[in-house]
Amino acid sequence: MQNGKNLKELFTETLKDIYFAEKQILRALPKMAKEAESPELKQAFETHRDQTEGHVERLNEVFEQLGRPARGKTCEAILGIIDEAKEIMEEFKGAEALDAGLASSAQAVEHYEIARYGTLKTWALQLGLSDAAKLLDQTLQEEIQTDKLLTKLATSSVNKKAA
Repeated sequence: MQNGKNLKELFTETLKDIYFAEKQILRALPKMAKEAESPELKQAFETHRDQTEGHVERLNEVFEQLGRPARGKTCEAILGIIDEAKEIMEEFKGAEALDAGLASSAQAVEHYEIARYGTLKTWALQLGLSDAAKLLDQTLQEEIQTDKLLTKLATSSVNKKAA
């Protein structure tokens, strides 16, 4: 079952996927911050936007280490998750449940990113790309922290307000 495709190619294609995803997330977070009513949730989105710029920078470094141009390829998964967030912003605008919906959308994004970065880190180690693995792990840890913060905000305030 050989077609010449190997783990390094899969790694590179998945990097392109997450690169595209991060660029889309950079565009979506300011809109989500603008719509959020909770000051803490607004702040979480703004902070994560700044972090996401750092994630893109790290991905640029990984592409550089591979000797490849930093390029994205359309990631249907992230487009779908972001479309769901847009639907929530439209359908629940002005509603008490808006922030709960925004927090859940943001967590869907985080969980996608955690899955991708965890996989990429593992593959980088498998391929002997320890510098790339370190960069990917830094981003992975930030995504995990953001997810924890969103869980805390959801359970301590925004879900209660929505109920």
